[in-house]
Amino acid sequence: MPSSHNPFTQAQPGNGAFVDQPPPAYSVSAPAPPATSFLGPNGGPVRSPSPAPSNSGSISSVSGMSVSTPEDPYAFLSSFDTIFVVDDSGSMSGRSWPEVQGVLRAVTPVCTAHDADGIDLYFLNHKTTASGSAREGKAAGGYYGIKRADTVEGIFTSVRPRGATPTGQRLHSILKPYLQLLDSKKHDVESVKPINIIVITDGAPSDDVESTIITAAKKLDKLDAPLHQIGIQFFQVGNEPGAREALRELDDDLVDRADGDLRDMVDTVTWENGTRGVLTADSILKVVLGAVVRRLDRRRTSGEVHR
Repeated sequence: MPSSHNPFTQAQPGNGAFVDQPPPAYSVSAPAPPATSFLGPNGGPVRSPSPAPSNSGSISSVSGMSVSTPEDPYAFLSSFDTIFVVDDSGSMSGRSWPEVQGVLRAVTPVCTAHDADGIDLYFLNHKTTASGSAREGKAAGGYYGIKRADTVEGIFTSVRPRGATPTGQRLHSILKPYLQLLDSKKHDVESVKPINIIVITDGAPSDDVESTIITAAKKLDKLDAPLHQIGIQFFQVGNEPGAREALRELDDDLVDRADGDLRDMVDTVTWENGTRGVLTADSILKVVLGAVVRRLDRRRTSGEVHR
């Protein structure tokens, strides 16, 4: 009988890593703040319009699986595959590029300590020759099973920012094989490990992101997939006003475009008032944790009723 990847049950190790390297050691230096805490630019304001649950603290442990504990604030990572999508458009060639590289160097060992699969990494423009894996729902053109910080450094050294910002197209290519995998397991959707897609961008998309997300959300509803099956978190790097407005529209207008009937699967974090903060691994994971807790909390209190 296939194992369930429902975070309400004990998490099972994934088996989708393409890179076979031992994970580095990891220790938690300090407990994370509550899930309602989000990153701010050097202490300044940050916009994160998706509300955290009012009783999020009570969901720190569910059915024997720890979502977050003082000793291990990111225990939830063991129940999700983590996918990074990095904007490599021409505007990223300045300060933003090494900043994002540093974030991924720091976040990789944290994820690997919880999930032997490591992380998967895609760029908006640059594509590898890898064909992906339909069996595992992985798209072509990415880097898979990254477990070491120096692997991240090597990848970023070889990729040069260029071109436009085809966020919608890239998300579509990543989501398509995963949704096909879910469809093939439609009688046992919870046997498929859920994913968190973390998109880091400094500019407004040059294509239609909303339609890609709405199509995926409707497919998930048709499959009656859990609310936490796919989470997409958008983070702004840099202080480009166009990026800030585009991400605001994503978070505020998606439900309107779907006639008010769209599951909660998107979170955005942008800098306010043109200020320029520094993105960190810890701040990203805190936002992802808040999103996971909110969706699990909605499932628990609503009986898995989709929006």
